[in-house]
Amino acid sequence: MTRPVRIAPSILSADFARLGEEVRAIDAAGADWIHVDVMDGHFVPNLTIGPMVVKALRQHSAKPFDVHLMIAPADPLLQPFAEAGADIISVHPEAGPHLHRSLQAIKALGKRAGVVLNPATPVESVDPVLDLVDLIMVMSVNPGFGGQKFLSSQLAKIAALRQRIDATGRDIDLEVDGGIDRTTAPQAVAAGANVLVAGTATFAGGPAAYADNIRALRGM
Repeated sequence: MTRPVRIAPSILSADFARLGEEVRAIDAAGADWIHVDVMDGHFVPNLTIGPMVVKALRQHSAKPFDVHLMIAPADPLLQPFAEAGADIISVHPEAGPHLHRSLQAIKALGKRAGVVLNPATPVESVDPVLDLVDLIMVMSVNPGFGGQKFLSSQLAKIAALRQRIDATGRDIDLEVDGGIDRTTAPQAVAAGANVLVAGTATFAGGPAAYADNIRALRGM
């Protein structure tokens, strides 16, 4: 089944002094989702935003908020992010002892549940939870910072996950995050991805360029 390609700009690359305006600008420019990278300075080597910022930004866009929790433990913050306005909440298998329970908790909060695979996390780690997930995200960089180079080694992982997803017959999105630009976007889509997270490539050139940047990433 051919899926439309969704673009989820990562606000990690936005101007943090004017985040509300930036979210409105990428919404108007054609973004499908708003991607929110949450980092704790422990699970990954950076510190970003919490539920209060998500709550403040929620009024600026009706688009789905795609919240990627790069935090450990993740479970204590699932409810705060859900209540702040997250629509999709994704966690890493390494972020807690019970991935299955974490995904169940996200679903119980009425949100879409995602699992995220770091470059060194094996494809097989999703097999026990394929019946629960709504989204699988492949990190095509080591998480923690924007602007990194795409790891082409992850294309085989994307393709393997697409086969697993298609075999389930379930409507599971396959998202790729890291180093996505006009060159790597079509490679990720060809491998089987249908959601592309792009920070630097979306926000380059300022608000006047956002619509053209998003169209280019979409392959239009």
